[in-house]
Amino acid sequence: MVDEDETDEGLRSLAAARAPLSRLCLATRRVTPVADMLRFVMGPDGAIVPDIGRRLPGRGAWISATRADLETALKRKVFGRAFKGKGTTSPDLADLVETLLDKDARSALSLANKAGKVVTGTTKVEAALASGDVRVLLHAQDARPDGVRKLKALTRQVENAGARQVSSVDCFTGIELDLALGRSNVVHAALLAHPTTEGFLERCHKLLRWRTGTSDIEEQGQGEGHAHVTGRMQGTDTE
Repeated sequence: MVDEDETDEGLRSLAAARAPLSRLCLATRRVTPVADMLRFVMGPDGAIVPDIGRRLPGRGAWISATRADLETALKRKVFGRAFKGKGTTSPDLADLVETLLDKDARSALSLANKAGKVVTGTTKVEAALASGDVRVLLHAQDARPDGVRKLKALTRQVENAGARQVSSVDCFTGIELDLALGRSNVVHAALLAHPTTEGFLERCHKLLRWRTGTSDIEEQGQGEGHAHVTGRMQGTDTE
């Protein structure tokens, strides 16, 4: 028997009364949009597992999608209350969530690449930026700072000229980018405007929210910078 006030069933009624597509966070006790939350279900073996895609069968319990809130939920043993003591949690649950969110973002990058919306190589990235069709600028975490600064400066120029806002992402190492894109020595890449690019950016926001507690990435524009999703625990681009 699952406590319906703590899981999917009861919160559908709450969502209908307050805000559609919202759920109650077991850690904060706040009703929060599901886009900012993680769903957890009890597997066949009784283990509590994250449902990153929100598609696993069974009723789910919801936590705000930050490491801090999940750690709070684990300390307070809220899953035991939600599932009437029938679920067990691993001490590595937070690390598992991080791994899955990271994998989900890289899968979205692969999807954008298959759609033909990813350009790699500094020269080709510069040309794409000049065209004004770039939505995301992607740097490997181990990219040389001077190369990053050069592309940032070009981004500011095209934004000042009226091009679309460009988001900057550096969540992944060069090796991870190589694997996701199926090519070697990827240091810089540009993602062109496309639904698959927006899907990738959305997943990067989730990863940032998980790591830092916020996905409110500053959209400075007007030559003062650009939105920044980083793997180094920084919220905005300050260069």
